[in-house]
Amino acid sequence: QVQLVESGGGLVQAGGSLRLSCAASRSSFSINYMGWFRQARGKQRELVALITSGGNTNYADSVKGRFTISRDNAKNTVFLQMNSLKPEDTAIYYCNVDTGPYSYWGQGTQVTVSS
Repeated sequence: QVQLVESGGGLVQAGGSLRLSCAASRSSFSINYMGWFRQARGKQRELVALITSGGNTNYADSVKGRFTISRDNAKNTVFLQMNSLKPEDTAIYYCNVDTGPYSYWGQGTQVTVSS
């Protein structure tokens, strides 16, 4: 079982920045990728960004050039730096960790961007 602790959400004005963090407890399995998803009210959960153990990244088109995902493998922590935030980025952001056999989700952190 992997426990995920997220932090860093909040309220920010459009154009502002936030940094999300997600720390994963020690796992018996190697972590394949760590990522962030988000779910806006009335919409399906969608991928924001993910990063593999080797450092390869993948971003949703809507956040490319504005968001940066990074990880600290030694601390099993993933970060999401969000710049130039827009009102449409408002959502609950969820951390996700894949260990191969299992996938784990954080409790979610609210990001609200005011116009």
